[in-house]
Amino acid sequence: MTLTSRGIRGAITVEDDTPEQIEKATIELFEKIVGLNNIISEDISHIIFTMTKDLKSAYPAKFLRQHFDVDFVPLMCMNELEIEGSLKKCIRVLVVINTTKSQNEIKHVYLNEAKKLRPDIAAK
Repeated sequence: MTLTSRGIRGAITVEDDTPEQIEKATIELFEKIVGLNNIISEDISHIIFTMTKDLKSAYPAKFLRQHFDVDFVPLMCMNELEIEGSLKKCIRVLVVINTTKSQNEIKHVYLNEAKKLRPDIAAK
């Protein structure tokens, strides 16, 4: 089977803008994505994080590097678009992997209030 790039989406919310809560949420989200999709670091092409503008106390990528074997994985952190009525205090991630899995085998992860972003996926 041929390797192809697949994106895995995830999101989680925190209650407060603290480094501790951002660290805990980042670890929880990434562990769930890795576990559900059986990912090893060599499978990961790159990871992009976005956070809503009300989160500014820490970078999620920093915590990923501290807790996981991703030293050679390109990581980026950016601001999420600020749209009226959008979810607050939200960390989103796009993990791009090289895999033989089909798109419908990929398991996306939405936790806490972020379940509202994709109720169709969160319900699974």
